[in-house]
Amino acid sequence: MQYSKFGNTGLTVSRLCLGTMTFGLQTNEDVSRSIMDRAADAGVNFIDTANVYPLGADEKTAGGTEEIVGRWLKGKRDRFILATKAVGKMGPSAWDQGASRKHLLDAIDASLKRLNTDYVDLYQLHHDSPETPLDETLEALDTIVRHGKARYIGVSNFLAYRLARALGRSDALRTARFVSMQPRYNLLFRQIERELLPLASEEGLAVMPYNPLAGGLLTGKHRHDTAPSEGRFTVATIGQRAGEMYQQRYWHEREFQTIEKLKAIVADAGQSLTKTSIAWVLANPVVSSAIIGASRPDQLTDTLAAADLTLDPELKAKLDDTTIEYRWGDAAR
Repeated sequence: MQYSKFGNTGLTVSRLCLGTMTFGLQTNEDVSRSIMDRAADAGVNFIDTANVYPLGADEKTAGGTEEIVGRWLKGKRDRFILATKAVGKMGPSAWDQGASRKHLLDAIDASLKRLNTDYVDLYQLHHDSPETPLDETLEALDTIVRHGKARYIGVSNFLAYRLARALGRSDALRTARFVSMQPRYNLLFRQIERELLPLASEEGLAVMPYNPLAGGLLTGKHRHDTAPSEGRFTVATIGQRAGEMYQQRYWHEREFQTIEKLKAIVADAGQSLTKTSIAWVLANPVVSSAIIGASRPDQLTDTLAAADLTLDPELKAKLDDTTIEYRWGDAAR
């Protein structure tokens, strides 16, 4: 396993971060524990979760993933960097979601209880909450940091202009500053290269992308002319909303045509598409750690190996050229 500095912080993390959103619904607790064991044995010291997980959960089952992770961490909490997220809906009341002071202060306490720990290393906003003033959110997060319940704070799924504004407001207010971003990033989704990644580079933010395999599409195992039978594209496995979200993101003829081109390129290089796709994400100098997930321990074989794969410059250039249209989103269709 390779390790890197987490942005401009003094924190060192493994280049691969274990994502846990399958735990508790798509993957039962025993298998989830085996996945965490396998990742830890390979040197992964960074675990990412969220209060709304497992993927596809409703407000009644949300939090189950944190409980699984918390039980597994018992007796070894000091060996891992632990990240979680808030903002998503966690109850029936209007204030059981969002980035208000009330919700964030309630949410961190609930997460710490489920995770069986006194603090998390990284507390993230799962997505933007524009209905709450940024100053209120930043001051609530500052309170969380000052009370020792989180060491650092970060964001996920933010637009560049909103993150830039948040950084400016935290500087003006002298509150805790966001140190990281968690965006979607892979060979089939490169839009963040235009604004978010340059912002991260300029501000010294750590970047920990999720979906490096495009929900499993970049393993090359799916076919466009066959309905998905497993994984994140399957409504029966992860629920209607989550399954449809993943299909909307990636299940398109253009993406499958691109994958066929990518498979030919990596085959010529003697590599697997899975390992190469993750290595491509890690090859971006702004990326600190890439989030990998699994529903079975054996799925980690290629993904864990990606941390030690250095892409040949010629191979990387071919991958860049083949997927250049994905920097521009729907405008390229």
